[in-house]
Parts: sequence; C-alpha cells; structure tokens
Amino acid sequence: MNKKISIVLVGVGGQGVITAANILGNAAVKADVMVYVSEIHGMAQRGGNVVCTVRMGEVSSPMLPSGTADVVLSAEPIEALRNISFVNKKTKVITDINPVIPFTVAVGGEPYPKLDDVFKEISKHAELYKIDALKIAKESGDAITKNTVLLGALAATGVLPFKPDVLLETILNMVPDKYKDVNRKAFENGMKAIKK
Repeated sequence: MNKKISIVLVGVGGQGVITAANILGNAAVKADVMVYVSEIHGMAQRGGNVVCTVRMGEVSSPMLPSGTADVVLSAEPIEALRNISFVNKKTKVITDINPVIPFTVAVGGEPYPKLDDVFKEISKHAELYKIDALKIAKESGDAITKNTVLLGALAATGVLPFKPDVLLETILNMVPDKYKDVNRKAFENGMKAIKK
C-alpha cells in the first residue's frame, strides 16, 4: 500500500457523490485504515457541483494539495475537467461519459463543451478511464446505482488499500435489503468495465 492515498470524488447534486465518499470512508474504517473524508457542496440540490475528498493512510487532513490525487472519480465529465488541478500524469481519472446539462446551458446561456474535447483535455493531464456508468447501472437493475458502478470501477484499479470485497460488503451494509442485489450487480459490472 502507498503511504498516502488521495481520492477526489466529483459530480453534481443528486448523483450520490457524498454517499460514495461516505461508503469509501466506512470501508477504510472497516479495513482498519486511517481515513479522512470531506465534502464541499454549494447549490448541490439545484444541480450544483459537489467535490468530496477521501484520504487514507499516513495523512493528517482531508485536504490535498494540487496535483496529488491518486484517483479522480467523476459522475459527470465536465466536473472531472473542472477538478483537473488535483491530477498529475499518474492520476487515474474515472468518469461517466454522460453529461448532466446545467441550468445555464438548458436555458441557452452557454453551450456544453464537446465531450471529445473534454476527454482530450483530461487525457493530456492524467490517465483517463471513460465508462458508461449510467448504462451499466440501468443494465444492473436501477439507474440510481450509478455511484455503485463507479465505486466498482475504482475498486478494479487496485489503488485502494483493501480488497474490493471490503468495499462491496460496506455498500451492502449501507443499503436497504431490497436494493442489495442490484447494488452487488452494479458493483461487479463496474469492476468489469475497468478490466476490459
């Protein structure tokens, strides 16, 4: 295990970014790994951006300096690009490919950037993994499990200081019984998406 592992989770309000960060924090505690979790969200309930950090190992703060993230886990492509200051050439950026059109774009105020341009720019700065997390979540049984798909993808990178089973077990302990099967499937399919 690296002495420090820094993960930045980003997206917009309603995508389960904070829930995913809390699950990661709980999994670290379960694995007896020192962990800090923080969240920054403004107008998240109105589709605003959400940024959470999860730092594990020999760390003394949830805050991380620019260019030091091991992983940026993104539920929305432009949010991955917006947080590019956290990455370096070795950082793994895992992002869903489906944009969430912000209010200002929907009313015609600004155009949403071309996705190819967004991905090209991210690739200049980090190791990019694009997955259709929304499609995988729907195929797993429910679109609401998109954050579980992304956590499965994160687990498949091998960056975490504990086995994927610990993360899956933590997820299953935090969801109601009727959602356990769909979350298990979403997690496993998320892992497969990275292994391809």
